[in-house]
Formats: sequence, C-alpha cells, structure tokens
Amino acid sequence: MNSSQNVLLASHGTDGAQAAELVALELCEQGGHVHHLIVVPTLWKGMTGDDWLNNGKTRNTFRRYLEDQLSAECDENIKRVKTAVEAHDLRYTSEVIVGEPDECLENTSTRESFDLIVMGSPRPKGKSGLRSRMQTKKIDKLSTPIYIVPYPDE
Repeated sequence: MNSSQNVLLASHGTDGAQAAELVALELCEQGGHVHHLIVVPTLWKGMTGDDWLNNGKTRNTFRRYLEDQLSAECDENIKRVKTAVEAHDLRYTSEVIVGEPDECLENTSTRESFDLIVMGSPRPKGKSGLRSRMQTKKIDKLSTPIYIVPYPDE
C-alpha cells in the first residue's frame, strides 16, 4: 500500500487497535499527520449499575468512578500513541468522542481530508474483552480508503 500524508487512526488501545497503530506509523509519510480518534461507545453512558445500586448517591459515586477510569484509560492511550507518532517525526492530534463508533468515524473522516483510515479488526470470538459495536456495513460506504488491520496472530 502507498504511504499517506494524513492518516485517521481509530484506536482505543486494545490488542487489535495497537496492531493498527503500528501500521498507521508505517504508512504515514515522513512529516505527515496522524489524527488519533478514540470513541467511547454510548453504552458506557448508562452504565450506573442501577440493578444493584439502590440510591442516587451511590449511583453517582459509581458513575464518577467509572468516568474517571475511562478517562484515565483514554489519557494513557493518547500518551502512548503520541509518543510513538512523535518518535517517527510525525504530527499528532487526537480527540475522544462519546458516541456510536461507526457514526463517529464517519463524522470525523468527513471533517478533514484524510488520505487513509486505519483501524483494527474486531476482536475474534473467544478473546476476552468487550466486542466492538462497529457497523462495518456503514463504514464500507466512506469515500476515504480504509485499511482494517488483521487481529494479531490471526
């Protein structure tokens, strides 16, 4: 595949996403730009544990804890990717969006002129962790070429 000047990297730090990060670094031209998109799926918005938390104060405490954990994970991911991108003498920008992954990817890809979108493939069955809710039928219609990096060791 040819190198690109302006790459949109969709990565949230899982093993598959980290494989995509490495490919994005390989494909971005010297002096190019990597825009790192992290989507926090909307399913986390309503994650308050209502079924076992029996009062508003406890629910709010749990919600704040969960938000802090998600924020810390995003910050750690941004720091790691930024360090790798800058080590390759590339420009780095990032954004974190709460929403549906396919819609956020589509909206971000149309706001700027990207040469390539790089993302990891869905986590294979049998691997632990939350499976992506990315609707690949929707992203197949994007005008920007998409490189879906195979899951490591698959």
